[in-house]
Amino acid sequence: MRVLLALGGNAMTAADGSATPAAQIEAVGIAMQAAARLIAAGHDLVITHGNGPQVGNLLVKNELAAHVVPPVPLDWCGAQTQGTLGFTILNQLEAALAARRAHRPVAALVTRVLVDGTDPGFTHPTKPIGRFLPAEQAAPLIEHGQVWQDRGERGWRRVVASPEPLEIIDVSAVRSLLGAGYAVCAAGGGGIPVVRDADGSLRGVEAVIDKDLTAALLAREVDADVLVIATDVDHAAIGFGTPQQRNLERVTVSELRGYAAAGEFAAGSMGPKVDAAARFVERGGPRSVITSLTHITDAVEGNFGTVIDHT
Repeated sequence: MRVLLALGGNAMTAADGSATPAAQIEAVGIAMQAAARLIAAGHDLVITHGNGPQVGNLLVKNELAAHVVPPVPLDWCGAQTQGTLGFTILNQLEAALAARRAHRPVAALVTRVLVDGTDPGFTHPTKPIGRFLPAEQAAPLIEHGQVWQDRGERGWRRVVASPEPLEIIDVSAVRSLLGAGYAVCAAGGGGIPVVRDADGSLRGVEAVIDKDLTAALLAREVDADVLVIATDVDHAAIGFGTPQQRNLERVTVSELRGYAAAGEFAAGSMGPKVDAAARFVERGGPRSVITSLTHITDAVEGNFGTVIDHT
């Protein structure tokens, strides 16, 4: 089968949240052991990943150096983390495959994703990113054109647009690599957000694209047989954290949408994953699965996790 494996940004950091280079390499190594199991089982594989902690580190560097050099824009941050994490994923995946005596060429692609330049978030941004700062530290960043909001006792926080992903600009390259037998890492961090100007040219914009929604779009555009959204729990659940908690195993997309409408999935955690999994199936994808990295091979075979399909 052709599998789209979506890894969260926290899969690229240590369990305690540490994002030192050594911690990131170790965490990616663990994730790539799971990816290698899929490849060794004979599946075609596309990997996409989050980059929240990594971009967060770059934003802190922006803040500390704002009085010396201009801050690096968010599209550049996305490109930088795609390159760094892609490089790390390649090294660790090749090592994991070699340990299994499995042979598959691997590639990482710096990937642009088209968004709507008229999205209201560009004029009235609402997506919070980065850390809270006191007003005097936020001021130099505001002078550089960033939008920050006063959040009361916690301080000031930056807000940006979070537009919908419309098109994977570089998907033809992903398809070509898959056709040549490669395992491919693409569209990390939701992709580098770009808009198309009146003359047809593309340019990067300051925005954050939801990585799970991009994963669902990429899965469709590469004709994936299954979208696997890897998280830190084995199943999505309703009644989460209550005595009535129930893990979801096999559900239809309409059932899942019903649970979402009833507020069963938190907006900042499971909600986007459920939305992405549902979108893939609603728009023609055969099956989505939400589960932990430990069980992704079983998940691909339909024997574990929260499995979402048409029936």
